[in-house]
Amino acid sequence: MKTTLTKSVMVLSLILSVAESNGKYGHGQNSGYTNNNYTQQNYQEETIPSNITDAISSSKSQLTQELKDSITYMYSEEKLAKEVYLNIYEKQSLQQLYNIATKSEVKHEEAVNNLAIKYDLNITQYPDTDIPYDKNSMNNYSSGKYAVEAIQELYDMLYNKGINSQQDALEVGCMVEVTDIDDLDKYISQASESNASDVIEVFNFLRDGSYVHYWAFDNGLKNIGISTGCCSLGSTYCHPEYPQNKNHNQKGK
Repeated sequence: MKTTLTKSVMVLSLILSVAESNGKYGHGQNSGYTNNNYTQQNYQEETIPSNITDAISSSKSQLTQELKDSITYMYSEEKLAKEVYLNIYEKQSLQQLYNIATKSEVKHEEAVNNLAIKYDLNITQYPDTDIPYDKNSMNNYSSGKYAVEAIQELYDMLYNKGINSQQDALEVGCMVEVTDIDDLDKYISQASESNASDVIEVFNFLRDGSYVHYWAFDNGLKNIGISTGCCSLGSTYCHPEYPQNKNHNQKGK
């Protein structure tokens, strides 16, 4: 009897331990994500995981000009994601927009900014990004304003669409995250060719976040009656192959 009770206590402790870990980290201990329910009013701010901070503090890689430009581009793209969600939220008060912007995208922007500081890059200079890092120049670009012309055009188009309705706002989320993932796929390949392991870590962190955000917007569309979610936008934005957890062992349906 005593042996059986001891085993039961051990099993219960293990279950509670796993539940606590899942609740705290969502995608695993080093993911930086919480429970990923972006509709919650009290959604917990996400963190930059230790593997990313370690990568940023590690020795410098040898960056090509192309990769320097990619860091600048991704900084502007993460800034866009944060700002377009937050600015559309003022017109369409969807909790997903606010939480993803203020609790998640801010960390993505911070991670790329820290990478720029590490390499002393002026990430308002595109193309031909070069030294030095210049915080004053960055302050010249207020919300909705970008040094990269293509990002500025993208923001304007997305904002003008997203303010029209809740469906449009959620569709903008699908569009932003697919665009991010497509660009990150390309830039991760660039970093791999240069053996820039620190850049790879940061860009993978961004891409993992975009997968999570994509499914949040997909679910948001389904919850308002758009049964095909992001796929309602057509094949460009229909990605059932995107993983739904950090270990990439669960795909969409």
